[in-house]
Amino acid sequence: MNGNKEKLVVIGNGMAGISTVEQILKLSSRFDITVIGTEPYPNYNRIMLSYVLEGSKTLDDIVLNDLHWYEEYGITLHMGTTVSKIDSDTREVVTTDGSRVPYDKVIIATGSNSFILPVPGHDKQGVVGFRDIADCNTMLDAAKNYKKAAVIGGGLLGLEAAKGLVQLGMEVTVVHLMQDLMERQLDSQASAMLKAELERQGIQFKMGAQTSELLGGERVEGIRFADETVLDVDFVVMAVGIKPNIAVARESGMEVNRGIIVDDYMQTSLENVYSVGECTEHRGVCYGLVAPLFEQGMILAKHICGVDTAPYEGSVVSTKLKISGVDVFSTGEFIDGPEHTVISHKDEWKRTYKKILLRDNVMVGAVLFGDITDSAELQKLIKQQTEMTDDLYASLMGTGCGGHKKTTSVETMPEDEIVCGCNGVTKGTIVDVITNQGLTTVDEIKACTGATRSCGGCKPVVEQILQYVLGDNFTTGAKQGICGCTSLSRDEIVAEIRQKGLQTTKEVMNVLGWTQPEGCSKCRPAINYYLGMIAPDTHEDEKESRFVNERMNANIQKDGTYTVVPRMYGGVTTPEDLKRIADVSVKYDVKAVKVTGGQRLDLIGVKKEDLPKVWAELDMPSGYAYAKSLRTVKTCVGSQFCRFGTQDSMAMGALIERKFERLDLPAKFKYAVNGCPRNCAEACTKDIGIVGNDGGWEIFIGGNGGIKARLADSLCKVKTDEELIELCGAIMQHYRETANYLERTSEWVERVGLESIRAVVVDDIQERKALMERIEFALGHVEEPWQKAIRNEQGENKLFHGIEVTARP
Repeated sequence: MNGNKEKLVVIGNGMAGISTVEQILKLSSRFDITVIGTEPYPNYNRIMLSYVLEGSKTLDDIVLNDLHWYEEYGITLHMGTTVSKIDSDTREVVTTDGSRVPYDKVIIATGSNSFILPVPGHDKQGVVGFRDIADCNTMLDAAKNYKKAAVIGGGLLGLEAAKGLVQLGMEVTVVHLMQDLMERQLDSQASAMLKAELERQGIQFKMGAQTSELLGGERVEGIRFADETVLDVDFVVMAVGIKPNIAVARESGMEVNRGIIVDDYMQTSLENVYSVGECTEHRGVCYGLVAPLFEQGMILAKHICGVDTAPYEGSVVSTKLKISGVDVFSTGEFIDGPEHTVISHKDEWKRTYKKILLRDNVMVGAVLFGDITDSAELQKLIKQQTEMTDDLYASLMGTGCGGHKKTTSVETMPEDEIVCGCNGVTKGTIVDVITNQGLTTVDEIKACTGATRSCGGCKPVVEQILQYVLGDNFTTGAKQGICGCTSLSRDEIVAEIRQKGLQTTKEVMNVLGWTQPEGCSKCRPAINYYLGMIAPDTHEDEKESRFVNERMNANIQKDGTYTVVPRMYGGVTTPEDLKRIADVSVKYDVKAVKVTGGQRLDLIGVKKEDLPKVWAELDMPSGYAYAKSLRTVKTCVGSQFCRFGTQDSMAMGALIERKFERLDLPAKFKYAVNGCPRNCAEACTKDIGIVGNDGGWEIFIGGNGGIKARLADSLCKVKTDEELIELCGAIMQHYRETANYLERTSEWVERVGLESIRAVVVDDIQERKALMERIEFALGHVEEPWQKAIRNEQGENKLFHGIEVTARP
């Protein structure tokens, strides 16, 4: 350990603890971090266990931070180790094997355990909970040998387990004590619709059933209920709830109730010991969902790093059901009482249901079934305690964003009349951008003004205004498709994907009526990108829809060999990495090693069949030189070495590159970070250029040094590193969501307008944070492509030893 740093020990290697660590790493380097986890795995996404169970993902697919990540950040990781207590007298964390780890600060993130019903027979073979990878593996093994399963518990976790076991070929009955499924998240109406849909998918139900005994010898053979009826089964999953894991806190003498009691900065009753996640009790509440633990972690990270932060005041929780073919969402209050005003709509033909609850005309809760398009908007409105208005009602209940019907005469509409009630955009504003900025599509108007960005209900009126202003030019200007295969614009395609829940490129082409059933080289990659941008957590990337360089994770040369470009964060490397590059280059007969303008090394002339071996022996991340992604972050030496440097540009460049690497973007993307205004890293020709000064940083956007050269525009100045990172993330996500596929930022800035971008990412603090949250969510679902290819031996053989791919002349 580094003696100059504070010793931070994190007890728990799950999502809550490591998410907090990630936030701390972004804010400060003051800690020497040790992580102790009971499971024998690195940090993985527990939310994705249902996908592992149904077979669509493996453990490797859901690992969030592999072992290399811990090494990269100098984190000491103890896997398969359990902490017994915290010795506050000696300031040491004590493990069950007697080891002692000294600390200055401790974060407890021990999560929760499955609650196993204490009925006779609960300890028989074939009875498991559903909480971790070990449970998943047990269930996968059981599905190979047994046919009849029961899942006790009709909540979120139980239904996910049931669907996974059905997918594995088992006959599954969900046993639930209550008459409604997910009664803690859904009302009776939504619950009944959910049950009917799951029955169509093959799940059976026994409702209102109280389990009294598990029957059988050593292995479970049946369930006896309180009414003396029996269900024959040979496998039982207990999913009746969770209980916070407070064993360490109790043994350490901390104040506990149901969970570990904390204040608004996650401080426990023990000095310098904090708690976060499912093991924590804040203001009498223990949260069992992922969003609150991330909110807690962000506040704790700022507090522990000495950064000003608002206190944690609790979370407005929401729930989405992660079962294919079933869309369910709830947030806030969901059971209506005498004090509520209820807004609801049910469509039995489309199997959709929407209910919004008001108290004193303020939105306090919502339930959606079948169509959850409005889920993000509703959660935001309820969290902000928004008052219901006619315009908001119209947008949420499908009658148009300003309450206008499609037949409204836009010609007679006053200039100051609001068209987009969600974002407060008037007719006059829309007419002005069409007339003065030459905008010709709904997509362009959305990017510039925000109209249609939220609920989309005002889109018909915006189109009418376009037609009114453009006249005869409307058909050619506003209705031009993304390629010859379709007349649909980028904006329309994205909207249809969201509304209809389309999941694959072929599905998009089929449902939206492509003239060419297989599409073309222009639309296939674009659709694949839009699908991944919209649903980064569920979209399965379609390699066949990508360009050859992206399929191969390397740049093809005219002789059919490839160029491999390893990542060098901020243009900085180590002697060990340089030696490794040299050794690999000699071993695999690399034709040339070239220093690039982006401060990296190209290994030119690698044979296709050697690519996986080269990646494995380099043991470095991909530099993404082939991808529509973050390519490079060019830096000067900055304040670390330069006598003119005012900011640490190398450290900031490496931080930005590590944070935003691997994320798909509409086009390739480059940064430059300068330590002073002398601009040695050439910020003026990068997508985002950053220049340090005595007071902080200045951000430039939209630069390009290629065929269409363009000097970047000054966007804003910030004082802190945290503001800089947040703005960079917001800019990138705004670009991801509004740019056309293959549109560089230089073109995007000119089309959308610098002032429009500034209004969204600089002036609108709330929208900036929302953009940052969305890019953080997307970043949570990216994966290192070289390591993935190395692991996927079958894919490796097929891709790198199969059909030859020739270079384009």
